[in-house]
Amino acid sequence: MKNYRTHDDYLNKALKDPKEAALYMNAAVEENDPALMLAVLAQVVRAHGISKMAKKISLSRAGVYKTLSKKGNPELKTFMGILSASGLEMSFKPSHTQHHVH
Repeated sequence: MKNYRTHDDYLNKALKDPKEAALYMNAAVEENDPALMLAVLAQVVRAHGISKMAKKISLSRAGVYKTLSKKGNPELKTFMGILSASGLEMSFKPSHTQHHVH
């Protein structure tokens, strides 16, 4: 019998690699959809393990689940903590449609 891996198994393994996680997160950012971004962030956290991530960012497991739920709205501190604990960092670039503030 062949050993089959599910899509989630493959994705969880891939997202443990910061380079793969960065590609996945950047693809979500390009869609400019906050719900998608939150779902992708949650997938990265699940790949690393909810309990491990909760310890690394000093948040309870319940707090992590609440933060990453569909109604969640992570604080910037929590968002940056998750990125750091996942081996990621945030960067910025000019948008395609530049809006200048005067």
